[in-house]
Amino acid sequence: MHGKTFVEKILGAEKGAIVFRKPDIVLTHDNTSSIYKTFEKMGGVKFHDPDQILIVLDHNAPPTTAGLATQYEAIREIVKEQNITGFYDAGRGICHQIMSNHARPGMVILGSDSHTCTAGAFNALAAGIDRTEAAGIWKKGETWLRVPESIKITLTGELQPGVYAKDISLWIIGMIGSDGANYMSIEYHGEGVATLSVSERMTIANLASEMGAKNAVFPPDDVLAKFYGRQMIDGTWADEEAEYAREIDIDLSRIFPLVAAPHHVDNVISVSGVQGTKLHQGVIGTCTNGRLDDIRIAASVLDGKKIAGGFQLIIIPASQDIYLMAMEDGSLGSLIRAGANILSPSCGPCLGTGQGIPADGYTVISTANRNFKGRMGNKNAEIYLASPATVAASALTGRITDPRGTGRDDIFPYSRKQSRTLTIPAGENRRYGNIWNYSDVDNFNTDLMFAGSLTYDILSSDAEAIRPHLFAGLDPGFAGSVKEGDIILGGNNFGCGSSREHPSVGLANAGVRAVIVKSVNRIFYRSAVNQGLKLIAIPEIVNDYKPGDRIEPDLMNGVIMLNDKKYSIPPIPEKLMQIIEKKGLVSYLKDQSKAEGRMQKE
Repeated sequence: MHGKTFVEKILGAEKGAIVFRKPDIVLTHDNTSSIYKTFEKMGGVKFHDPDQILIVLDHNAPPTTAGLATQYEAIREIVKEQNITGFYDAGRGICHQIMSNHARPGMVILGSDSHTCTAGAFNALAAGIDRTEAAGIWKKGETWLRVPESIKITLTGELQPGVYAKDISLWIIGMIGSDGANYMSIEYHGEGVATLSVSERMTIANLASEMGAKNAVFPPDDVLAKFYGRQMIDGTWADEEAEYAREIDIDLSRIFPLVAAPHHVDNVISVSGVQGTKLHQGVIGTCTNGRLDDIRIAASVLDGKKIAGGFQLIIIPASQDIYLMAMEDGSLGSLIRAGANILSPSCGPCLGTGQGIPADGYTVISTANRNFKGRMGNKNAEIYLASPATVAASALTGRITDPRGTGRDDIFPYSRKQSRTLTIPAGENRRYGNIWNYSDVDNFNTDLMFAGSLTYDILSSDAEAIRPHLFAGLDPGFAGSVKEGDIILGGNNFGCGSSREHPSVGLANAGVRAVIVKSVNRIFYRSAVNQGLKLIAIPEIVNDYKPGDRIEPDLMNGVIMLNDKKYSIPPIPEKLMQIIEKKGLVSYLKDQSKAEGRMQKE
């Protein structure tokens, strides 16, 4: 019998199994108000376990509109009514940084944010879910989890000066692609792990979602024990003889500064390869790189110097505690004297809902985790992703600059077919009969499906209000023409990006009969199930389809007909099929509540 991986141990089952688990922590943030409405629709009154709940107001902190402020006040009332002790009000910090106060080795942590995987730095199984699923856990205390296959990444050596954890993540993403670890658990092994601080591990674990992974995890070693102020620490780790879907070896000393160029995170290039590119704005912060060491790195680069004229540099500490420490050690003073603006701890411009939204034609270099078109709130801007050191060095020149200095000629060794950024012109018809054909669009991300700037709009929890904005970033003709019974075809890594469920909610509300894709992002698949939206990943049909063909999906019998040709599809687990048949998790749990009520009366 083979050994077990980390995730097989912590979930107590082999890869491929569906298990039900009660998470130790359920994280929500500004979406809490919307989740609560869903919870009530499920028949929920009192949370199953208030001690599970962690709520952090961070994405729009402080609120920029009266509507958002009203939502914040509604969340505070929910916290009081439900006796939630795990609550952090606006300005206390970004939820994934706050998690460092709560996460412990061996925990199962689920959060209604795709970057919940950050907590894997603490030897926890941490993964993103959507809003509806969070509401279901509030009600039932548990949810279903598929035990994923695992990737083993062995790190050796040590990073060279000027190279940082962000560069490690970009190296891996550039190597395997943004869907290279789709629905997998990533384990970090090797002597190189011991050279990485917990802060650096958080950066690397955070970016697991940009590889498509369910989670990423680090071992419970001496570095983690020291973080908790202990000599030793218990946790969960893989057996030496565990079997992996893929094993990757990386020598940290070979890595050099990298950027992810617009408009996709796996468009990875060496900094020296794009050095001199004109910039207008820099951002240092977000859940990826807003920790104290990140701010200190930037301050060391900028200390005693001035940023370039006309360049805007924004610094966002990841928490109030980090803000205070950076103020007390002089880091913020150095940054302010250099010309930087310091914002309150929040998600800020990363999502495009707070301060720091770029102007038309701006090119931004940011320590964030996504550079999708329109990600920062303006589709007419371009975003490069880089380490804090690279952003700080670039702020001095107003151009992309290598933090190690000039004269470098690095070439990123992994060549990938770069993702197309496709915008379908208004008037171009992608609808053939009842089929919308987007089979040529890979990495069709959630920002294109439903703009991030609308995510916390007061109407965004209403399915009818979502429909007019569906697919607006890709096909402006879709929302006004989609009809009940339509079928959507998509390419690889469909639904990558954030955990926002709005696209699935809107498509289900529109009566879309099925979504058939070459491959699907993990969280989007879960979201589709939770909304009762039939989503099938079967590349053969998408590849074989020609405009004018007929498609007839029959999930109950496990087949899809393309004209007269029959294609078998993998069986959907019974529990998930029950949710789909009930047209989503809300109706499924509502019916369960009614049945439980009848049993109690009897």
